[in-house]
Amino acid sequence: MTHAPIALTAGEPAGIGPEITVKAWETLRAELPFFWIGDPGHLPPGTPIAEITDPAQAAGISASALPVLRQPYPAPATPGTPDPANAAAVIEGIALAVSLVQSGAASAVCTNPINKKALKDGADFAYPGHTEYLAALAGVDRVVMMLACDALKVVPVTIHIPLSEVPQALTPKALTDTIRITHAALQRDFGIAAPRIAVAGLNPHAGEGGAMGTEEISMIIPALEALRAEGLDLIGPLPADTMFHAAARRHYDVAVAMYHDQALIPIKTLDFSGGVNVTLGLPFVRTSPDHGTAFDIAGSGAAEATSLIAALRMADRMTARHRSAS
Repeated sequence: MTHAPIALTAGEPAGIGPEITVKAWETLRAELPFFWIGDPGHLPPGTPIAEITDPAQAAGISASALPVLRQPYPAPATPGTPDPANAAAVIEGIALAVSLVQSGAASAVCTNPINKKALKDGADFAYPGHTEYLAALAGVDRVVMMLACDALKVVPVTIHIPLSEVPQALTPKALTDTIRITHAALQRDFGIAAPRIAVAGLNPHAGEGGAMGTEEISMIIPALEALRAEGLDLIGPLPADTMFHAAARRHYDVAVAMYHDQALIPIKTLDFSGGVNVTLGLPFVRTSPDHGTAFDIAGSGAAEATSLIAALRMADRMTARHRSAS
């Protein structure tokens, strides 16, 4: 390996993060070295680990042991029951991963799932989720959440807000910023020279000419026309109920949706286990499995690592494109 390894955060230690980390290492250890930031005591008993002090050590030991950059936590991890005492350490682990990728010691950040309520209860976490916290750490004003699998890439314009607040949050600037960031990321991170972007309407049937809502006429269509004038290849606004079947997906590279569930329902239906969460617009690569902490099965050994493995592989491919372009 000629580049720095990927930094994998621990996430919520009471969730499935520790066990899927080990399963991902068992699959990828000879293919894609990464190192885990966390408390070794939170990993499943019997996990072969090698503590490192420098991320550069990960490549040489990954084939035989999981490289661990020790980050002590104040409390043990009880599967299924988050301890508020560990909340601050979970947050600090994310910040450490970002600092390592910013310094060049890590090539990318991959994050295990967190539980926002546990972080809020235990450490007054002020962000709706990973995406917003990473933007703050990176010092950028606007980032975009993409969910990606082999069958579909989709981006929601609004994310972690109540559905009742979506129409107010869905401004021309929010829409155009999202599309511009997505367009640039498809070129830089995914190697698509001329991205084709499909855009969903907000209302049923994309408003049906104003009969079912006017946001398409008053805001979405003018925003898309302005972006087309800049040379972007855009389709829409399209009715969300007809744009995700197989024949429709052949006509675009990414779908931009207006709100969280409009985006996540189709991708989780198409590939529930293999989807990857990618943060676009950061000055570094960040991916994550597209699922939560799964407290109900934590510690049982039943958790699948498919999405985490896909997230690590995608992070590696994205950083390889960055290196080849530089």
